Order: sequence, then structure tokens, then C-alpha cells
Amino acid sequence: MSHASSGLSIQAFHDPQTGTVSYVLTDPATRQAAIVDPVLDFDLKSGRTATTQADRLLAHVAQAGLTVQWILETHAHADHLSAARHLQARVGGRIAIGEHIREVQAVFRKLYNLERDFLPDGRQFDHLFRDGETFRIGSLEAEAISVPGHTPACVAYRIGDAVFVGDTLFMPDVGTARADFPGGDAATLYRSIQRLLALPPATRLFVCHDYPPEGRAPAWETTVAEQRRANLHVHDGVSEAAFVALRQGRDARLEVPTLILPSIQVNIRAGHLPPAEDNGVRYLKIPLDTLGRQ
Repeated sequence: MSHASSGLSIQAFHDPQTGTVSYVLTDPATRQAAIVDPVLDFDLKSGRTATTQADRLLAHVAQAGLTVQWILETHAHADHLSAARHLQARVGGRIAIGEHIREVQAVFRKLYNLERDFLPDGRQFDHLFRDGETFRIGSLEAEAISVPGHTPACVAYRIGDAVFVGDTLFMPDVGTARADFPGGDAATLYRSIQRLLALPPATRLFVCHDYPPEGRAPAWETTVAEQRRANLHVHDGVSEAAFVALRQGRDARLEVPTLILPSIQVNIRAGHLPPAEDNGVRYLKIPLDTLGRQ
């Protein structure tokens, strides 16, 4: 599904397995492009990876004759593995994320007891965005907006009237992302959301995931006005205290995401799989008795 405005062409790719929406953003004037939140397929039962979703993006890039400048992550996802390195190896582009990924790396380096030469300094990524930093996709100016709360490293990307919000907001009838991951904070999330909802009412918001209520097809585009009017958790009139109480109450009842343990150890490496051991096989670690409720 494609959209165009403000000189930006947006192609969305929905992955039904994880509910993730990846995007290819194109400047039609220059055919320069950015890829947002690409998915590497992963089968938990067999431990097998595949590139079905990433290959959809590659086919679009090839068919449209695009040059990929950026591969943009909104955060270190807990529900899918990133295909950033797979895509970079085939079409180039700089892999980027918010600068606070270092904090996320430091937490999970300890949890996974990662190899000694894994340093939590962000060097695994090609670029770390500061809040308010601007960059270009072809002739179009883009801005990175720090929106912590779901994770410390969450960042939204604004190009013209379009903002790619990651997991900070969901569709209005789904609400908001959880804030109970390491480094997450419901009050911080509320303030980040208010920053987005202060943008002009017609601003289009593109979400990273959709978990639709029964009877609704997956969707991923909304507006600031729609969110302010109808978001289940954070519509106009909801105070920070009320939101925090709601969010913390919901989070206490949520299960740990199915792919959190496999995905984060890949995603803090900018999509690199762990290094192969001396038998040539790569392994993902599953720490026991560390996450979730007792």
C-alpha cells in the first residue's frame, strides 16, 4: 500500500506473523530511499531464519529503481528480529537508531552475558541520532524525535506531514505500547506521546505494529487529530497520573512477548546475528528465570 504527500512516497509492508509494518520511504525527485523497521523472519520452534519479508522490500527497491540511503530503526524491537544487516548487504544504506540505544545495550549485555568484545557503545550501528537531529532522504529533510518510554532508545522520524512513531502509539482503538521493559517508564511515555500530539492535527502518524480488535483489518495510518479524539489510553483530557495508572495496571497483566529473548540480542547488534561458535553454528541465548512474573 502506497501513500504520497509533501514530496514523500510511502510504501507499507505488513507482516502478518508479527504484526509489524515496515516502510520504504522515497523521494520521487531523486529516487533516494529509506527503509524503516525491516523484519527478518524467525521460526521459534525450529530456530530457522528466512528473508521472505525482507525480500518484499528488496523487490520494491529494485522494481522502483531506488537507491537506499538509510535503514532506520525506531527502537530495539522485542517482537521481531531486524533484517537491517541482510538488507544492507544487498542494497547498502546506513543503519541508524536513537543514541540511547547504548543504555539498552548495557542492560541486555548483562542479561545475556554477551561476548567480551560486544561493547554497549552503539558502534554496531552506522549512525546514532540525537533528539532533533535533521538528515536528508534525497532532497527531503527528515527529523529524528526522541520519544522514550516504551524503551529509552525509541525515536520517531518526521518527514513533512508524516511521522513514523514506532511503538510509541498504536492505532486509536488499540492505544499505546507497554512501558514495563527494562528502561521503560509510563510517565516518560506519556510525555513523549504529548510531544507527538502537539504536532499539527492533520499530521499523519504511521505505526510500527497493529494488533487489531476482532473484526478490523490491520491498519497503520492515523492522524494526530484522530489520536487526540479517540485513542483508548491517551485521548485529550487524560492526565499523566491517569495514564500512568492505566498503563501500569495493563502492563502488570501482559505476558512477555513471544520473541523478546531471541529478538533483542539480534536487534541491539543492528541486525547482526550472534558470532558463530567454534563449530560454525550461531546460537541465541535464552536466560532462565529472569523475565516476567514469578
